[in-house]
Amino acid sequence: MFRLGNYSIEINYQLLIICFLLAVPITLYSQAERKYIRQGNREYGKEKFSESEISYMRAIDNNTGSPDAVFNTGDALYKQKKYEDAGKQFIENHNMNDDVKKKSASLYNLGNSLLMANKVQESIDAYKGSLKLYPDNLEAKYNLAYAQDLLKEQQQQQQQQQQQQDD
Repeated sequence: MFRLGNYSIEINYQLLIICFLLAVPITLYSQAERKYIRQGNREYGKEKFSESEISYMRAIDNNTGSPDAVFNTGDALYKQKKYEDAGKQFIENHNMNDDVKKKSASLYNLGNSLLMANKVQESIDAYKGSLKLYPDNLEAKYNLAYAQDLLKEQQQQQQQQQQQQDD
């Protein structure tokens, strides 16, 4: 029991020690996550995209709720031309985030991944979603216009092929 003026406080030292011991691993766990993200960022900067993917995945293993690690994994996969896997990471990142700009960025990158995977209509939808969240994104506007033009070209080619088959 601890006495402070007219008040007496009973401190359960065992409970205090348990709380402290529980807090230490959580802190170390998040530090490990940040360490792997920083390591991945260094590797990404050196264009070692496969190695950066591994580091980001380690960060995710340390904290499955890390939207930064998920987003960065998507970027590393994109650079390795693993567009469908990258898209999955950007969708997951979008679902994890509450921040509007980060949600918009994940949809923008999803659009890029889908476009590179030749899923033009889906990329258009992703760019539109990105712009709904953050209308000032000029790159998303440009890529949306590009994808729409590409879709028109594809549709015209399909019509021409259909006409040739009909003749």
